[in-house]
Amino acid sequence: MKTAVRTALTTCVRDCPDACRIVATVEGDRVTSLRGDPGHPITQGFLCHRTATFLERQYSDRRILSPMVRDGAGWRAIGWDEALDLAVARMVRFRAESGPASIFHYLSGGSLGVVQSVVQAFWQAFGPVTVKRGDICSGAGDEAQLIDFGCEDSNDVFDLLHSRHILLWGKNPAVSSPHLVPILRRARDRGATLTLIDPVFHKTAHLCDTVVQPRPAGDFDLAMAVARALLDGGGICADAGASCENLDRFAALAHTHTVAEWCARAEVPLAAALQIAQRLSDGPAAILVGWGMGRRGNGGAIVRALDALGAVSGNLRRPGGGVSFYYKRKGAFDTSFASASLPPRTICEPLFGHEVEAARDPPVRMVWITAGNPVAMLPDARRVQAALQSREFVVVVDSFWTDTARAADLVLPAATLLEVDDVVGAYGHHWIGVADAVVPPLGASKTDLQIVQALAARVGLAEVVAGTAEEWRTRVAAPALAAIGGGLDVLRKGYVRNPLAARVLFAERPIATQSGRVRLISEAPVDRPPDTAWPLYLLSLSTERSQSSQWARPPEGPAIVTVHPSAAPDLRDGDIAVVRSRIGALRVRLRFDRRQRPDVAIVAKGGDLHGGRCANALVRARLTDIGEGGALYDEGVRIEPIGAAAESGGSASLA
Repeated sequence: MKTAVRTALTTCVRDCPDACRIVATVEGDRVTSLRGDPGHPITQGFLCHRTATFLERQYSDRRILSPMVRDGAGWRAIGWDEALDLAVARMVRFRAESGPASIFHYLSGGSLGVVQSVVQAFWQAFGPVTVKRGDICSGAGDEAQLIDFGCEDSNDVFDLLHSRHILLWGKNPAVSSPHLVPILRRARDRGATLTLIDPVFHKTAHLCDTVVQPRPAGDFDLAMAVARALLDGGGICADAGASCENLDRFAALAHTHTVAEWCARAEVPLAAALQIAQRLSDGPAAILVGWGMGRRGNGGAIVRALDALGAVSGNLRRPGGGVSFYYKRKGAFDTSFASASLPPRTICEPLFGHEVEAARDPPVRMVWITAGNPVAMLPDARRVQAALQSREFVVVVDSFWTDTARAADLVLPAATLLEVDDVVGAYGHHWIGVADAVVPPLGASKTDLQIVQALAARVGLAEVVAGTAEEWRTRVAAPALAAIGGGLDVLRKGYVRNPLAARVLFAERPIATQSGRVRLISEAPVDRPPDTAWPLYLLSLSTERSQSSQWARPPEGPAIVTVHPSAAPDLRDGDIAVVRSRIGALRVRLRFDRRQRPDVAIVAKGGDLHGGRCANALVRARLTDIGEGGALYDEGVRIEPIGAAAESGGSASLA
């Protein structure tokens, strides 16, 4: 008897701006192929490499398929009842002895499904417990746009087709947002120029007419060079004084240096700043700001300077203009039920290791980790690992043996994106989608909703999280459903753009600051000159093959570090060497690329600590200027021959 073959639709819920609509071919209870939905206006029939190869991860022999409890130096498989009873006994005891603040619930972005908010609602009701604050991805940029505009969102992504010029400032959509690439190509075919501004030479450069490579963290200086050029050349729009606060102070800041002096500070040719200023004057011009901008110590100041350029040049309110850092992915949803009371305490995410260890009255005794791998993804990875290993009880919900799972006492197997029912928005466009499980969870895996409902039933809070996945999806999607006049089936059958989102943000909505005007930056960030002892900026960047720390096939051997040949003049391409920072060292294989600046060292984001490929083992835990973001891209390193490893200091062992 032949196995029935069917086609099923779902939406990707992983941490990615594109939120692709997926067409899955299913034979029995097994998915045999994945492809992009050709009818979806964003997905357009193709998937990124990470999702196209997801079945390698879905059916990997490394997947965790039953609850696992630490047993001495090893692990033992147990049933769900035993696992949940063990977890609840610890939760109840710690709450009774030390209060709910002694329990830290860490929720990250391994899944961006909005039904994840039910998990937060449970921990609010059980405690409220300690939760995280700040952000390792975009905190500085988020805060910058909230200061400048009073809100954070973007023009419709297809508004780029109205642009005469598009500035990709620190953005690599060819890797991090591949479904933006066809839109950029269409805009270019319609006559738009594309300018890439990034210290790193990467794949997106091949789409662009102009490539500018400022020094790392020199983006503020370049932005001010452009501002000075606009001021000198009459490129400030006529209503800038009326529509912006602090125009005089912003102008005074720009006038602290000449255009040439600002360019020298940014290490770019004078012509580059003049050309960018000309393109902003010859609008409509859109500025697309990369999320990595928020990972620099001066990241907030950089994004504020770019916001100011969009505003004073008259491009903010125009079709084809705008300054886009983020799309309000939850703008169509209601998650107010998940934040009913203030937490008793918060832990700053970029300072996770330090703040968990330093917490007193009460200490953090237990950590529950949902949809995250903080050991690999947060700075000072070894301190994060040590902080977890020194707690009394750590629970990790995941599908694989991540660095964080290895530091746990109890690991609960999580359902994957092909096994969950959810709804999702995107942070790279305004379309919303429904995720429907196309196959049942593999083995004993459960969804996060199922797990917290089982916990709630054991602690007398069943009613707080009661409801089917369909009921919760309908509840969280209520604002969007009310606006479109239908139920979830409308989202399933069609391609629905968030009906509450503007097409041209500030043409349709007022600036949301108290004055109703854009707040312009008026002070320069603290200038931190590079340390000659650590001449390379370590940049851990997204790759086509991994979703943050989720790799379909984890790489083997030393991490690859890409540098200009002059960064390691005594070594050759392909050599094994050491990358050393102030706090650690990694054994690496060199890859030379003459297109790179001589002051950058590029490694893959999300390498594992256990395998000796974790860049964050080299990065100190430090905050951005605003927004409590992680200054992940400010760490100085140097390249050493492998023989020098035994003679130098450093706390991270060489793997």
